[in-house]
Amino acid sequence: MRLENKVAIVTGGGSGFGEAIAKRFAEEGAKLVVNDIADAGGQRVTGEIERAHGQGAAIYVHGDVSKNVDMAALAKAALDRFGRIDIMVNNAGTTHKNGPMLDVPEEMFDRVFAVNVKSIYLSALHMVPPMRKQGSGVIINTASTAGLRARGGLTWYCASKGAAVMATKSMAHELAPNNIRVNALCPVAGETPLLPMFMGGDTPEIRARFLSSIPMGRFAQPRDVANAALYLASDEADFITGVAFEVDGGRCI
Repeated sequence: MRLENKVAIVTGGGSGFGEAIAKRFAEEGAKLVVNDIADAGGQRVTGEIERAHGQGAAIYVHGDVSKNVDMAALAKAALDRFGRIDIMVNNAGTTHKNGPMLDVPEEMFDRVFAVNVKSIYLSALHMVPPMRKQGSGVIINTASTAGLRARGGLTWYCASKGAAVMATKSMAHELAPNNIRVNALCPVAGETPLLPMFMGGDTPEIRARFLSSIPMGRFAQPRDVANAALYLASDEADFITGVAFEVDGGRCI
């Protein structure tokens, strides 16, 4: 049980990568705080974790990660229920539809940066102090291969994930003396609800074009990302900080 007695928060935990991460962590003994803005998904995942691992194995906390008050409430809920925060997974994310960069409305640009970048700042405000107090912690930011290798059509999304990668590295440097490790996951496009937006549609032809850029010939599966997150969260990665961990079937080669 690699995460026994650990408490983990996973934002965007009601579907996709976040759901897989939350369930994988629970399999390894962690207590989960599942966050989402969509209550149906978040409550479903929380219930499934409790049915699999016992009453009290998880709680659900509704919240918009781009809002300070909601992130503060998320930290408070975790501390009130479990008494500590060992692992913070900033997984919630969004994108604009694949297309010309000048066609992205300002409101969508603002939302992409609020969810993908500002959320990391807000998380740090509320999660780092209790981690410092307890003398340890792990922060994992879900970035993207788009933050390392750009795709035309996803310009502002790429920019937001590039910011997430650099924030991760700088946070890792600053927080290392506090025994807080910070790493980023960089998945390639995966089988999640956002996939049609990334691709600009979902047809066999569009899928074939995207798959042709992945040497291993398939999209990321949620379990792929969950297993990578588990490693980074575990004591096995005790000397790993500041990395942008590519989970991409060779996309970034």
